[in-house]
Amino acid sequence: MKSCLVVDDSRVIRKVSRHILESLGFSVAEAENGKVALDHCLDTMPDVVLLDWNMPVMTGIEFIVQLRKQPGGDVPKVVFCTTENDIAHIREAISAGADEYVMKPFDHETLQIKLQLVGMA
Repeated sequence: MKSCLVVDDSRVIRKVSRHILESLGFSVAEAENGKVALDHCLDTMPDVVLLDWNMPVMTGIEFIVQLRKQPGGDVPKVVFCTTENDIAHIREAISAGADEYVMKPFDHETLQIKLQLVGMA
């Protein structure tokens, strides 16, 4: 079973994401910020990270930069989930190491398509 780490400071978004991912056959872990997420990855590297942009403690960008420096940190597919939709933000996310990008709010079908694009669905 593939594993996914949902990183978002919104409990509601984590819950919705968990429901969609579990219906797609993923085992799901959650983190409320980038620091908690990084600690989780150092302990257990997931197959996929669903990553929010704007979070307290450590932002999504700060998290992905740190993740990609870790041993095995190049392995997880990272999908940014955010309300930031301008091209500058998308470029920044991709250049920091993101594999894909999905706009909030997203639904089951949209997330499934993004996961297929990164070879995880």
